[in-house]
This record gives sequence, C-alpha cells and structure tokens, in this order.
Amino acid sequence: MDWLYILMPIAGIKIFWPGLIILGVGVGIIGGFFGMGGAWMVTPGLNILGFPMAFAIGTDIAHMAGKSLISTLRHGKFGNVDYKLGLIMLFGTVVGFEIGAQMVMWLERMGSVELVVRWLYIALLALITWMVFHDIAVRKAKERAAAARGEKLDSLATGVEWAKTLHKIKIPPMVHLKEAGIYCSAWLPIFVSFLTGWLAGILGIGGGLIRMPSLIYLVGCPTHVAVGTDLFEVAISGLYGALSYTYKGRTELVAAMIMLVGAAVGAQIGAVGTKYIKGYGIRIAFGLCVIGCAVSILMKLVQPLVPQFKAILDAGATVVVLGFVSAMSLYIFVRTMAGMKEEIRRNKQRSA
Repeated sequence: MDWLYILMPIAGIKIFWPGLIILGVGVGIIGGFFGMGGAWMVTPGLNILGFPMAFAIGTDIAHMAGKSLISTLRHGKFGNVDYKLGLIMLFGTVVGFEIGAQMVMWLERMGSVELVVRWLYIALLALITWMVFHDIAVRKAKERAAAARGEKLDSLATGVEWAKTLHKIKIPPMVHLKEAGIYCSAWLPIFVSFLTGWLAGILGIGGGLIRMPSLIYLVGCPTHVAVGTDLFEVAISGLYGALSYTYKGRTELVAAMIMLVGAAVGAQIGAVGTKYIKGYGIRIAFGLCVIGCAVSILMKLVQPLVPQFKAILDAGATVVVLGFVSAMSLYIFVRTMAGMKEEIRRNKQRSA
C-alpha cells in the first residue's frame, strides 16, 4: 500500500495522499459555503494525517489563500462581498497575523506548540459553539413570543443583538458600509480584524473560524454578506500568511497544491450553495461543523492519558475529521442541487 503515500520533501515525512484530496475537496465546499478558508478543519486534519503542527499551519495557509480567492470571485457575482469593509479590516489583520506567527515560532522553540495550539483550538471551538447555538436559542424564543401574540417574526430578525450595542460607539472616523447595510465606527471592524488576525497567525485558521461569526454578531453583517466578505479578507490575509510561513520554512507546497486542485472545484459548489441555503440554515450547519472538529482534536489530546488506546484514537480522529468533512460536503452539495432544480422548475413555470 506504499503507493497511497507520498513524500513531503520539505517536512521530510510520508503522507496519505487520498486524505489530502478529501480535505481539499471537502473543505473547498465547506469553506466556500461558510465563508472561511476551512483551516479550522484542515490544520488539525493535516496534523492528524502526520504533519508537525507548524508545517500543518503553514501548509494550510498556502492552500487556503488560493481557494479563498476563487470563492471570493464567485461570491462577488452574487453581491455577497463588502469590499470596503474587507479593505478596512486588512490593517488589523496583517498586524495581528504577524504577532501570532511570531508566537508560533517561539512556542516551537520551547517545544510546546502542539499542546498549546490544540488546547487553544478546543477553547475557541467551545466559545464559538456556545455563541452560535445561544443565538439560535434566542431567536427561537423570539419566534415563540411572536407566535403567542399571533404575529410572525420578521425573517431578517436576529437572535442576539450585540452589534446594535457596539454601533452606539461613535468614535471617529465613522463609515457607511453599503453592502452590509451598516453605519459604525471604523475602529470596530479594525479591532475585530486584529483579534482574528492574531488567531489566524497562531492557529493557521485564516481568521475565518472566528471572523465570520464576529462579522455577524459584533459588526452586524447579514449572514450571506459576512460569508462573502470574510472570504475576501481570508484571501488577502492568506496570501500574506503564505509568504510569511514560506519564508520561515514551514510550508509544504506539494501538499498545498494537491489540496488546492480539489478545493478549486469544491469552492465553486460551496459558494453557489449560499444562494439556496440562507440565514440560520448556514448558522446551524456551521455550529455542527465546529462540534465535529472539536471531537477529532479531543481524541488526539486524550492520547497521553490512555496510551494503550493510542492507535485506536489516532484512527478514530482521522475517521472523524475526514468523515465529517465528507458528510457536510455531501449535505451542502445535495441541498444545492435540489435548490437549483427547484429554481429551474419555477423559471419554466413562469415562461410557460
């Protein structure tokens, strides 16, 4: 079965190449759908397949940059990208990213990068899972309250409304973001981008894992605009990040190219999917993806506590991350195809 493994010349290890293709196609679909580079799954996924953590981060950022650029162009055709917002956030992203990347190099020298990054992932995934499902629960409560009054809740109504509070902060300069429908202080998106840029540098996530929910809950973007704008920001920060990690010798370009081939196709499907699955459907699917990713990382973290089950947990973590990516990708693909067929049927009825 040696033919299923390919040598990574820079990292000096052999990798199960079908796993790279599954990650590339699957994360292309999921990333294009959720508006993220997908590194929140690919970085731990590469680590589970055998990459040292620093190489997993650098390789994923290189793959992410190309895929996100493809997705951004597709979303731009649907009017889902607020380019002005993305450019404003660029300033904070670059500064935050470089600080995070330097911290990874320091942790690698200390021999702590694997443990620290994995636990930071778990903490971040737990926070985002709570944030997403708390928002959904609040909106459901609003729907029940409206139904009790004999009313129907506005389809644009949200659950938590933290962004409305933050919009009351009027620190100049103020900016109007047309596509997002927002008027706020420019410092709000800059602060959010600095935080997500730092996380991108230290976790290799392109910031998308937290930037997309931050754009929704803190900046106040509609879900579909948050998706497209985040991909635009991920593409820019990813290109910078790829150069930074390649300069530091932590990017395996062979693996990045293998994943990018599949991701280029998957990103197109994911971007089209947002046309047919909108609003809280995207948020619920996002929350489920975060839970699946957390489970695979926990299976790696508990191995030192139960060394007799290391082989089982290693195999289980690989099955969970690849299986979850495949299942969610299939769900998005099927829903997208169903939506396209329904749209064609309606168009035929109107033209008849």
